[in-house]
Amino acid sequence: MAAPAARSWFPVLALGVSLLKCLFIGAYRSTDFEVHRNWLAVTHSLPASRWYHENTSEWTLDYPPLFAWFEFGLSHVARHFDPNMLLVQNLNYSSPSTVLFQRLSVIFTDLLFIYAARECCRCVQEQKASRDVLNRPSFVLAVLLLWNFGLLIVDHIHFQYNGFLFGFLLLSIAKHLQSQHLQGALLFAVLLNLKHIYLYVAPAYGVYLLRSYCFTQDNKDGSVRWGSFSPLRLIGLGVIVVSVCALSFGPFIAMGQLPQLLSRLFPFKRGLCHAYWAPNVWALYNVLDKSLATLGVRLKLLEEAELPRASMTGGLVQEFQHSVLPSVSPSVTLVCTLLAVLPAVASIWWRPRGSRGFLRCLLLCALGSFVFGWHVHEKAVLIAILPLSILAVESREDAGIFLVLSSTGHYSLFPLLFTSAELPIKVVLMLLFTIFSFSALWRLHSGWGALLRPLEVVYLLGLVTVAVACEVVFPLSPWRQQLPFLPLLATSVYCSVGVCYSFLRLYVSLLREEKHKQP
Repeated sequence: MAAPAARSWFPVLALGVSLLKCLFIGAYRSTDFEVHRNWLAVTHSLPASRWYHENTSEWTLDYPPLFAWFEFGLSHVARHFDPNMLLVQNLNYSSPSTVLFQRLSVIFTDLLFIYAARECCRCVQEQKASRDVLNRPSFVLAVLLLWNFGLLIVDHIHFQYNGFLFGFLLLSIAKHLQSQHLQGALLFAVLLNLKHIYLYVAPAYGVYLLRSYCFTQDNKDGSVRWGSFSPLRLIGLGVIVVSVCALSFGPFIAMGQLPQLLSRLFPFKRGLCHAYWAPNVWALYNVLDKSLATLGVRLKLLEEAELPRASMTGGLVQEFQHSVLPSVSPSVTLVCTLLAVLPAVASIWWRPRGSRGFLRCLLLCALGSFVFGWHVHEKAVLIAILPLSILAVESREDAGIFLVLSSTGHYSLFPLLFTSAELPIKVVLMLLFTIFSFSALWRLHSGWGALLRPLEVVYLLGLVTVAVACEVVFPLSPWRQQLPFLPLLATSVYCSVGVCYSFLRLYVSLLREEKHKQP
């Protein structure tokens, strides 16, 4: 039976986390703060025809048009706080009123995320009645979503609008779990036109809707029945997607600006990896290349002067050459990503398992794209962590994967907050979230020993060692001047192992389901 509406504890959780966010208003801000301040100015001060051409600031508008209109709407509120923030020439402008407005705008738009989390809690299956609210899956899920460590530091300290965007994603997932597929499709179409990074999970949506909504099957084995295809349902989905895209891109197509817009959305001239390597397979590839190059020089098999000096972290220098291993192009990462997600997508086509199967496929698409994608940002790991929370409160095996992935993925975000003032904040927040995750899932699934395998426990203990070495020991060591990149390298490489392992374990769980369902 689905969880009843939470009329008492959910508002308390939501209010509590909103108040906590208010405490971070004066905290450290990254360059993303200036990025969004500039976008407010661009959309407010210039006509739409110039939005995707304006380059006074290096932080040019590179989100889809619906997000530009979102910034345009915010700008009309911002002018009541400080109109000077809306001047394009005021680069790096950060008056107290500007800071207050932008921080409050993130907190206020998080109301959509709060509503989406509530809808997800309604979808959770309460396997056993419990008078203790702490032992209810719906309560645990609410905390895992609303108090997610990654969202707190990325949005409300580092500064972004991920909560607002994840609100659309989680609400779309909830609608599919509730079998309201047209609403789910509409929400996802809007999300794609707000931020195109969610193309990561578009294959899961496309195949699931075509297979489970446009085909109505009665077969117990889930085999495809071509005769049950509904053209009207396909047309309905098509109208929704085309209408949203036309509303978003139509004005810019009419102005002949589609090529310019697409060049902003997909800047493939950036390097294979971001300036800080996201914890994925390419971080391991980079380290292997560096290790082979160093070994080759020491064995006198290579001349150091002949090795390319360009960095594969080409987020700024726009160069991506490796020294020994073959350099990786965008097309190679695309092929690797497609191969990584293809089995999951094929699985929900040939053996659909309802909305939970769709959710598992979505997770595999999100992680597959993160592990093999081009110029991946470390924050993209949240696209997998947040939806996985839903499965974690219902399944023991998924709970174990969640503990590994959330611990690893969240710690990989630590370098985003590198000032000493934020060190105790990020440490305390992550400890609280991690302790709750372990203890709550332990209660739900009768012991964390059943959730984690021995090697996983060893790996997570090693993560603690890496954290202490990078955050405490290294800043006090004499190496901090000679090897300033070492903590970033250690964090990226160690976390890459955990993320890649979680991806493989998700696939193993999918294969086990397939095996059990075979007649």
